[in-house]
Amino acid sequence: MNECSLEMPKYQCHKKVWALKIQQVYSVGTQNFIVPADYGYDDFPVSQEYIDKHKPQEGGYYVQYEGGYESYSPAEAFESGYTRI
Repeated sequence: MNECSLEMPKYQCHKKVWALKIQQVYSVGTQNFIVPADYGYDDFPVSQEYIDKHKPQEGGYYVQYEGGYESYSPAEAFESGYTRI
């Protein structure tokens, strides 16, 4: 905890993102894959850098922002902040 007595500013999200709920994360050799929980989507590869940085978990969300930035969001945080459009 820092010694600043001010409350940090609050922010509200207004971004549109692409996201898939994660059913499983697995590796085959040096390749890493995410299995989407959403019907109709194939397993897709993600880099080792993505795995190391975001540590995706089953039940969370693989998230891609405009510009291609990939991220991970725990289910509770994602579902409370985003609505499907």
